[in-house]
Formats: sequence, C-alpha cells, structure tokens
Amino acid sequence: MASQPGPLTQWPWQKLGNFKYVLLAPWVAHSMHKFMAASGEKRDMINFLIFPILLLRLLYSQLWITFSRYQTAKSKHRIVDKSLDFDQVDRERNWDDQIILTALLMYMGNMVVPGASHLPWWETRGVAITILLHMGPVEFIYYWLHRALHHHFLYSRYHSHHHASIVTEPITSVIHPFAEELSYFVLFAIPLMTMAFTGTGSIAAAVGYLMYIDFMNYMGHCNFELVPKWLFSIFPPLKYLMYTPSFHSLHHTQFRTNYSLFMPFYDYIYGTIDKSSDEQYERSLKGKEERPHVVHLTHLTHLQSIYHLRCGFSSLASKPYATKYYMWILWPLTFASMLLTWIYGTTFTAERNRFKRLIVETRVVPRYSFQYKSLCERDTINNLIEKAISQSEEEGAKVITLGLLNQGSELNGYGELYLKRNSLLKTKIVDGTSLAVAVVLNSVPKGTKSILLVGKLSKMAYFLSLSLCKRGVQVEMVQKDEYEILKLQLPPELHGRLVFSDSYTSEVWLVGDGVTDQEQLRARKGIRFIPFTQFPPKLVRKDCIYHCTPAMVVPKAYENLHTCENWLPRRVMSAWRVAGIIHALEEWNAHECGDVVTGVEKAWHAALAHGFLPSEDCINWVTC
Repeated sequence: MASQPGPLTQWPWQKLGNFKYVLLAPWVAHSMHKFMAASGEKRDMINFLIFPILLLRLLYSQLWITFSRYQTAKSKHRIVDKSLDFDQVDRERNWDDQIILTALLMYMGNMVVPGASHLPWWETRGVAITILLHMGPVEFIYYWLHRALHHHFLYSRYHSHHHASIVTEPITSVIHPFAEELSYFVLFAIPLMTMAFTGTGSIAAAVGYLMYIDFMNYMGHCNFELVPKWLFSIFPPLKYLMYTPSFHSLHHTQFRTNYSLFMPFYDYIYGTIDKSSDEQYERSLKGKEERPHVVHLTHLTHLQSIYHLRCGFSSLASKPYATKYYMWILWPLTFASMLLTWIYGTTFTAERNRFKRLIVETRVVPRYSFQYKSLCERDTINNLIEKAISQSEEEGAKVITLGLLNQGSELNGYGELYLKRNSLLKTKIVDGTSLAVAVVLNSVPKGTKSILLVGKLSKMAYFLSLSLCKRGVQVEMVQKDEYEILKLQLPPELHGRLVFSDSYTSEVWLVGDGVTDQEQLRARKGIRFIPFTQFPPKLVRKDCIYHCTPAMVVPKAYENLHTCENWLPRRVMSAWRVAGIIHALEEWNAHECGDVVTGVEKAWHAALAHGFLPSEDCINWVTC
C-alpha cells in the first residue's frame, strides 16, 4: 500500500481473493458461445483468444518467477544483494491483477472499438506502426509520467507502493495501485488503438506487443544480470534502445535516475541517466563468487510440495504447507514435475541466506518422501546425497545438515554411511540430534513427572529417554518389544525410570513415527502430543494440543528468509537445520552423525546465545 493512499488505490476486486477470476466467467462464456455460433470468416478469433492469452501470460509470468528465484539462489550475478522479506511477498502476491484487468479491457474494447474485432493473423503495416509508436509516444509519455509519479504528491499516494521493493523480482514490475495500472494500460493501448482505427491490426501484433511488454518488464526487474555484453558489441546503439536489469536496479536504489520505460535514450536526452549505469552493468555481469559455509540438504515431500519451494509459487511458499483444493487442476503439471525430478540427477539450490558471517544454502534432493521408502531407490538417493556432500566439500562448506528422511537409519545410519565411504571428509555432517532433543525437552511443561513415549525407536527416541531419565522423569512405554530394546540400551542405573505400562493416561506424549490413529484415540482429553520426528503426526484429536515438529524461531538478523520450511510457521526453522548453523558458528570440529551427539545442553545454550528462540507459535491448538 502507498504511504498515503490516494483515490482508486485499491483494486476493485481486492476482497474477492482468488475468486476474482469469476469476473471473467461471463466474458469467457460469451466469447466461446460467439465463436461456436459463428462459422468460417465470421468467427472472431481475437475475441476467442483473449482467455488463452490470459492463461499464457499467467504461465509466462510464473516461469519468470521460477527462473529468477532459481538464479538468485545460485547465481553470482545478483545485482542488489539485500534481504527480501515476507512483507514484500505479501505485497506482490496479487501480481495477476494486471493480467485480469488487461483481459477485461480487451473484451470490452473488442465489443465497442471499431476495427478491434475479426483481426487477421498478420498485417505488416500494423507491426510497423506498433514499433514506431512504442519508440516514440509510448516511451516519451511514460518517461514524463514516471517522473511525475516521483513528485512527492503522486509518489506518496501511488508510486511508493511499487518502490517499497528495493530487491526486485520479475513480478515487482506489475505491482502498482489500480489507478496507476490504469494509466499504464491507456499508455500501452496507443499502438493497439491506432492499429484498430487505421484498420491495420493483427493478432500477431496485438499478442506480440503484450508479450514484449511482459518480457521487458520481467527482465528488467529480475535482480540478476542476464544481458550478455556481446549483444552490445555487435550493435552498440542497442545501449540506447534496451535497458538491462542492472540499469533499472539503479532506479530502485537511487530513485531519481533511470526513469525510462525500456529504452534508455530518453534518460540520456534529458540528463537523468545514472552515471554508474555502465559500472553497475560491468560489475553485475562479472558477478561475485560466494561459497556456502553451511548446506542444508532437504527433499520434496508430497507431490504438491514442489509448488511450495522458493522457486515454485511464491504465495504458497511463503505459508506453511497445506494441501489446496484447487491444485488438482494442475495434476498434469504435477505428474510431469515428478517425472522430471525423477530423471534429474543432482541436487539443486532452492534458497540462499546470510546470517552473521555465514552463507547458508538449502539444497533439494529431487526425490519425494514415498521414493525414500522404496528399496530400489535407496542406492540412487544415497548417491545423490553423497554427491551433494562431495560438492559441498569442494566448495569449502564447513557443515552439511541432513534434513527430513536424508538421515534415515535404514538409508544411511544417520549419515554414518558417508563417513565410512570417505573417512577424510572435512565438511562436518550434522544430523542435529542434540539440538532437536533439547527443543523437545524444553517443550515439556515444567513439573512433568511422567511421559509416554510412543512410536518407532530411533536415535532421537534413545537420547530423549536418556535425558529424561537423567532428569528424574519417568518414561512410560506401551510397546513391549521397543521397551525391551530401549532398556538394554540405557545405562543400568536408569532402568528404574523406564517403565512398561498398558496405560495411556500420561498428560504428555512424545510422539515418534508410526503412531496409529487408534493409539491417539486412547489419549485423554487435553493431553499434549509433542512429536520428536521431522514429520508431524496426523491430527486425529480435536480436543488435544498438538505441538509442531522440533523447531526454533530465527533471529531478525537472519537474511533473505521469505519462505516457510515445510509445515512450519514463518521465520521458524527446524531444529535439525538450526543445528548446522550453530555447528558452523561455534566452529565445532566434529561430526554429529551415526551414534555420535554434540551434547544436548551444549547445543541448546549455543543456539540461544546466537539469538534462536523456542517457538510458542509452534503449538497447534485444535479445539471443537
């Protein structure tokens, strides 16, 4: 929102949310009926194509978002290396408003403007008119309109909304108040209306002009330099006819320079060119090589989880994972993405953050949770993880953490397999058990005398039981086989604290993998389910308290965090991921994998010292 919102700032369908697409329904239905009812030359192809063009522009925009976010996570050619936050993501989530507006106005124009219907596929004169009018009136008027929008009166009421984004993304280009976007549409309609009134319009010219505007808009705001230098060497005047991402980035950081739309020559003519434009271009093109200090290795979970990655749908990635009913529409794309990830033979960088002196990367193993449970995929997954570890070591990473199922006991023995294969490994493998145990222990209400431990035994289960027994808390188990195994693992002096029971009356349950619905139903009303696994338990009871998986709140100094980690709330990070960051900050020179732990109290106090906090938001209060 602008700092002092003016008239027509809000979009008229703002309160409709995603239901705003219903506004198109009458127009689409009328267009289809009109097309089907007519025949031969009487069919109006441009009217019929308005909705497919809308879909094409939506897809094109999303491809730019994905491409840009993927590049800014891994590329050395980033232009503005500052933090992007959740506020910007929320502000820019309605980037499709301008596409809907364009479609509605095109439908109206097609009905009332002479020459705007029944267009041929190609008309050379119309293409020439579009090019000339854009280079002349459109670019000229935009330049002065843009300068006017930077006057404090209009800037505070409208244009400040756009400039709230210092670190731009492709969709930043179309984030404007409604009145401002209307003025741009009128401006860009000059070539289109001229073609209509002169009878020189064509489908190719109209669609091509829209796609040109989208391309230049998105390219100029993508925050990494992608225009090669040889392009300007071949045709030097191109410098005045096409801007670059680095050129426009200076407008977002300096505000009073580089006002041009897509062609910088008006800035040269009127003396508003930023003197550092060439230097910024050269510097961005050369880039700055930065190697990660910490690599967190995760993987895809559910089939729709690929859309929740940073390079997926930004509005979904910025919220905790939840299945959306409308996503079934994308099932062909979902299935295709699953096949693509199955074929893809290496991990990819999804996120890049900075904290204190560390550069932290999150990399994704291109496999889904169900594939981790397949024996035939085990060797492939281990090879992918081992390859990622080797790559991290080559890049000089100090620590690599294994998230979710990447540290499974059956898969790799909590990471110990990779040490056996490479005993000289310098990069420290951290499974995060110590800190995860500490988070769970500090989630248990003070004064608790007994706890029920349910689910499959694991490294976490053992060290949780060990720590609780040492603190004098009675650990109850209802599974006989697991009880006998755990009792053999614990020191003899603690056996009295481990109790086999057929009762489910404990007010606090520590929940591991494999807990059944029937077991949860046996719990009393109001008990706490505290998971100690990386995946949350199924919410069966509406009268109980469910904690989320072990996690901590991230300090404000942790930069560029604008996506949620799986099902966790905003700015909350899994304990296993935090553990690797703490390991690197403290420069602990030991692995934490296999049967080895760093130390529960040691890890906990170090995390608190570096600003990580327990998350009270991680409790899901589920009531009737």
